[in-house]
Amino acid sequence: MNQPHTDFSLTPMMGRHLQQPTADALAVNVPVITFEENNATVLEVFSRHRELVSLPVLENEHPIGLISRNIFMSQMSKPYHRELYEKKSCIAFMDKDPLIVEVDTPIETLGALAVASGDKTLADGFLIVDGGKFAGLGSGLELMRMLVELQAEKNRQVMQSIDYASVIQRAMLSASRAAMAQAIGDACLVWEPRDVVGGDFYHLECFPDGWFAAVADCTGHGVPGAFLTLIASSSIKQALEQHGPRDPALVMGEVNRSMKQVLGQHAAATQLSESDDGMDACFFWFDAGSQRLTCANAKMSLLTLQPGADLLQTFDGERTGLGYVDTPDDMQWSNREVQLSDGAIVMIATDGIIDQIGGPKNIAYGKQRLRKALLEHRALPMPEVGKKIMEEQRLYQGQQRRRDDLTFFGFRVGDSVINHPPGSRTA
Repeated sequence: MNQPHTDFSLTPMMGRHLQQPTADALAVNVPVITFEENNATVLEVFSRHRELVSLPVLENEHPIGLISRNIFMSQMSKPYHRELYEKKSCIAFMDKDPLIVEVDTPIETLGALAVASGDKTLADGFLIVDGGKFAGLGSGLELMRMLVELQAEKNRQVMQSIDYASVIQRAMLSASRAAMAQAIGDACLVWEPRDVVGGDFYHLECFPDGWFAAVADCTGHGVPGAFLTLIASSSIKQALEQHGPRDPALVMGEVNRSMKQVLGQHAAATQLSESDDGMDACFFWFDAGSQRLTCANAKMSLLTLQPGADLLQTFDGERTGLGYVDTPDDMQWSNREVQLSDGAIVMIATDGIIDQIGGPKNIAYGKQRLRKALLEHRALPMPEVGKKIMEEQRLYQGQQRRRDDLTFFGFRVGDSVINHPPGSRTA
């Protein structure tokens, strides 16, 4: 009988094996027995090593079975069983079909094999071999612990990656925030992803005679949504380079074609496309000299409130989003124009505000509540208007889970500070 080489603590080293852990990390040296030996020897081994859960049975250094302490002791305690079986071969109570794995078996694969082999593997352990020769006994409990630790480490790494993705996404948006501060004297911008990163984004760019802005809601939220924002933002920048900012509908059409091409959702690839993603958006150009606003809308409304008016004017636009499989490659959106007076307010919000469930009846916040909030707080500076609206929305949401990303952009006409700010460009 082989003697043990460890203290039988059955606690393998774990922390260092998280990157590429294998069954070798779980192999513990334990006493073994050969198939020629009898049950009296098995009883002796279990009596001397009370921490031993199972006893491997070998033939020429190759494991052929596993004897469970619980099963063995239960059988031997039955009336006359000890007298009947003590001198018989140890294979009488041996599990002839235990789980046997090579030392280089990945832990995740081992976990799947252990589950497939049934409860006995988790209770009695499994045999680990090196080239077919016995290398150690694995504990089902330690396997579960390692799997949990491995999953926790993976989750930690994923969250680190997502946190860094958030840094990248916020950096992408920072130029637009800087442009807004330079171009508009009284404005508010709220951007709150539901998760660490999100599918809402905004783009604002200054030009000598005005500024261009886009607010968009990409398919989904979290990482998939954030990935789409990078594609969409890049498409907007390219479209502005090619066509300039003064025709938002033209820019929107170009962004639609670009996104469909990148996502493989254009007409030539529709049958092969594995996705149907896109975005709802509002693009608009504000001419600082004339104070005229030109907007194109893809399933996203733009609201205006003129000084002294009691009603908001809504620009809804087309009910077709950008980039989707069903959106034509040559889809053309329309421009809408409105002359704005000093003190007029313009507001755009993604449906993360409107569709949020809450209130005593657990229904959506809705457009009417948003309109009412804007009318009620219109006299406040725009940053305060944004704060009031968000406070009311959060109060309405209550204990309900946030449903979507949320973006809110508003500004008051007459406080433009455009004067060839740094970073502006001619188009």
